Amino acid sequence: MSEALTTDLYEVTMAMSYLREGMAGPATFSLFVRELPPDRGFLVAAGLESALDHLSALHVGPEDVDAFAAALHRPRRDLEPLLGLEFTGSVRAVPEGRVVLAGEPLLEVTAPLPQAQLVETYVLNLLSHQTAIASKTVRCVLAAAGHPVVDFSLRRTHGPQAGFQAARLGALAGFAATSNVAAATALGTPAVGTMAHSYVEAFRTEEQAFRAFARAHPGPVTFLVDTYDTEEGVRVAARVLRDLDRGPGSAVRLDSGDLGDLAVRTRSLLDAAGLPDVRIVVSGGLDEFAVEDLVRSGAPVDIYAVGTRVGVSADAPYLDSAYKMVEYDGRPVMKLSSAKATAPGAKQVFRRPRCADVIGLADEPAPHDGVPLLETVMLDGRRTGASPTLDMCRQRLVADLDLLPPAARRIRSPRPPGATPSARLGALTDRVRRDVAHGAAATAIREDP
Repeated sequence: MSEALTTDLYEVTMAMSYLREGMAGPATFSLFVRELPPDRGFLVAAGLESALDHLSALHVGPEDVDAFAAALHRPRRDLEPLLGLEFTGSVRAVPEGRVVLAGEPLLEVTAPLPQAQLVETYVLNLLSHQTAIASKTVRCVLAAAGHPVVDFSLRRTHGPQAGFQAARLGALAGFAATSNVAAATALGTPAVGTMAHSYVEAFRTEEQAFRAFARAHPGPVTFLVDTYDTEEGVRVAARVLRDLDRGPGSAVRLDSGDLGDLAVRTRSLLDAAGLPDVRIVVSGGLDEFAVEDLVRSGAPVDIYAVGTRVGVSADAPYLDSAYKMVEYDGRPVMKLSSAKATAPGAKQVFRRPRCADVIGLADEPAPHDGVPLLETVMLDGRRTGASPTLDMCRQRLVADLDLLPPAARRIRSPRPPGATPSARLGALTDRVRRDVAHGAAATAIREDP
């Protein structure tokens, strides 16, 4: 299926109408998150590279026009003005890996109005999902307080593509490895894995299972020890590991029960068996909240394997994100709907010390202590530079995390107040509001779907 078809029907209708009405002037749309989810002190911008790939490749072909016409129950000739449509506009965006706050544009698209409208759903989907997952993975790294975190999410993410994105965003956040072979291969990150309970159950005894697994797995091995009786499983694993003499790096994995208490007892058993170098991996419904609790309790856990709850960002599976027009054909516009008002004009975010950010207009100078966040990443429908590496994104993230006040980095964090509008942006917003009050309704968008 063509990517051009991945759009909402109302966008097709509006794009068709714009072309019929001769409305193809430049429009700027701003993508932002209205409010942070509970317990979030920040978000991490992600999904930009996927969005740029989509915009670069966008092309409405004959089969797309046929599909649009069928979906709208309109003659094909009504949709033919969309034939050959490509993205020829520009994009300014926050680079992947940077910390962002509520209300700050992650991305602004400026393009002929039909183009800018038609790409809304795809771009909004890519940035919203990946920003949510990136923010979740970073919180896991913070909660682990220096202990390695690995990605086990592929089995329960919302599809293989989402699983790949979770593995990539985990790597961006600083995860040590992933169980996702395709992601590890594509990204050049370490692949890790243990065994399933079904593997142990397939053998008559745990010892037979462990020894067979070791024969198939050169180097350090990790044994899953809680299929039956956890403490007995640890004893069996210790006996097999002593016989193997594989050197450092082997581990046992705990996947259920009171992980903190079991980790204490497992550590004691391994040490008593003369295996102080054998590590303890914990998994099973973990997220940043559970990881933080284990770390604070002093549990002797070496590696945290996070899966389902992180891969789907279970406590905050969506962001209150929006893609709103802020300017058309040189005219600033805004939405005045109750609780969903937007600010007019193309914007810039100025990062100040301790992330006391200011949102200003795109053409205003930065404050003396502020650095612009949005960069021009696409002009005339083409990227302005090469895609950044994961290491580059990670370096941006580390630098921004150092700027955050301690309260914002807490796992159970109060919602921060967000960025402050600049004086110029405030003045423009007031002027557009006054225009509407005096009947110049065309200056503002009052409602939209």
